Amino acid sequence: MASEDADENVDRGTEGPAGTEPAQGAGNAGPSAGGPADPEVAAAGAAGPGSGETVRIDSWIWAVRLIKTRSQGATACRGGHVRVNGERVKPAYSLRVGDEVRLRNEGRERIVIVKRLIRKRVGAPVAVQCYIDNSPPPPPRETVAPAGIRDRGTGRPTKRDRRDMERLRGVTPPGFSSGMSGPEGRPRGR
Repeated sequence: MASEDADENVDRGTEGPAGTEPAQGAGNAGPSAGGPADPEVAAAGAAGPGSGETVRIDSWIWAVRLIKTRSQGATACRGGHVRVNGERVKPAYSLRVGDEVRLRNEGRERIVIVKRLIRKRVGAPVAVQCYIDNSPPPPPRETVAPAGIRDRGTGRPTKRDRRDMERLRGVTPPGFSSGMSGPEGRPRGR
């Protein structure tokens, strides 16, 4: 009987594990086999909602990596930092393809148009395929100069050093006056 099974495999054009021909029906599920050609597209499709389901705005902005956590997305929606098509939205707002989302986060405004709805967080290369980014470019980092950086090992700053650093930063403690009276720059007397 074992020889009959081996004969059937040869008759079908399939060989055993040591053979060079692949078995029928086996092989790579490439674009010709009906499978997706790009694994990134497959990941985005798997992360998307089922038919007839919707995606919450706080979940979507987290999934496409516009914010770091979903709770930050919900907080941003409640604080009025998220607008869809020009209107403030609540965290449970149902998003649709083609909506314009404006998000103010970390001192920058992001303007994106929804291309694909996804529910689960995906990698950055997949996430950028889910929206069209119309955001203005971020400000260059050179314009923000670090103020009041001291050399390592110089010790604790004196009161004069601290005041100079606060003046550079533009920070003045509440209720603090310069202590100077008039143009001659002499301290006030008692």
